[in-house]
Amino acid sequence: MKPREIRTGVYWVGAIDWDRRLFDALIPLPDGTSYNSYLVKGAEKTALIDTVDPAMEEVLINHLDHLEVKNIDYVVTNHAEQDHSGTLPRVLGKYPQAKVVCTSRCKGMLIDLLLISEERFIIVEDKETISLGDRTLEFIHAPWVHWPETMLTYLREDKILFPCDFFGSHLATTDMYVTDGGQVYEAAKRYYAEIMMPFRTTIQKNLEKIKDYAIDIIAPSHGPMHDKPEFILKAYHSWAFDEPGNIVVLPYISMHDNTRKMVEYLVGALTQRGVTVKQFDLTVTDIGKLAMSLVDAATIVIGTPTVLAGAHPNVVYAAFLANALRPNLKFASIIGSYGWGGKAVEQLAGMIPNLKVELLEPVLSKGSPKEADFRALDNLADTIVQKHKGQGFA
Repeated sequence: MKPREIRTGVYWVGAIDWDRRLFDALIPLPDGTSYNSYLVKGAEKTALIDTVDPAMEEVLINHLDHLEVKNIDYVVTNHAEQDHSGTLPRVLGKYPQAKVVCTSRCKGMLIDLLLISEERFIIVEDKETISLGDRTLEFIHAPWVHWPETMLTYLREDKILFPCDFFGSHLATTDMYVTDGGQVYEAAKRYYAEIMMPFRTTIQKNLEKIKDYAIDIIAPSHGPMHDKPEFILKAYHSWAFDEPGNIVVLPYISMHDNTRKMVEYLVGALTQRGVTVKQFDLTVTDIGKLAMSLVDAATIVIGTPTVLAGAHPNVVYAAFLANALRPNLKFASIIGSYGWGGKAVEQLAGMIPNLKVELLEPVLSKGSPKEADFRALDNLADTIVQKHKGQGFA
């Protein structure tokens, strides 16, 4: 694939990774991803905005050679993570006069991660600009979107925002701009849930920070560009600001069908009461799908059998991730079964302090669930409905 011209003198020079299926040895990539790098040629200076993952460095270098780029003055590094900055040493070696433009905190990270020499850096403050002659780059500090050193770059004359991970989507596609809104919406929501959701309040502040910029194109570091920016801006505003919906997320494990019976009964009871339920068997669940469901949910109910007096390890893992992702949940409960006893409820409740939820009365069955357990599940369903209505979610 060749470089693609966005505007006269502005090019996409990134790489599409069709086959990658796991990010950070953690995040599933069902649709691959892209590493978007952008070249901006001014009348006097040339800037490269971000690089690509080291596995794709030859693709970037070939794009630059194809465009016959003899000189790069600035390599703008919006974010130090290696899928953006990993090819920086190769680019700096090819263009020895180039300077790395970044925040002060990013400079420290790049020195630590990539051993970049101190003299190669130019530090820019929030709202500072660099002229390329007939084009101006403005730098917008956006810490904790999603690392502490992140910034966005705005090309004033062309009204293009290069927001790095902000507004991105892990999606391999030959489409330069969004063409399938449904596909991109799901990929972007997955990306938000897995990467941005822990920083929801910071996202809110940065959405406010950029609201007065005139933006014709949003060119993120992953996924297609947005030539209709309101599509992704509206989606992010909803995910970051909206209150949860009348939704219960129910991740569970069942070893001998006892917990499964309780889960199925509770799902039916909630559904009859008008609550939407999203059920996930953690033995086969795509963790990204679970994360996406948490964006909109008011309540999580965790289902677990008892293993060695505690929760099933897969449930422990899911609870740990939910706590790390910090969704805007309001309520939580735990259901499941045990043989002779255990501390699953205390264990799981202690693992989710970041959620700041009200813990509703758990329902634990000794062995196979009995009539009294099913009545307790009905009571739990009634409580969830009352709580949702009390918060205005139902």
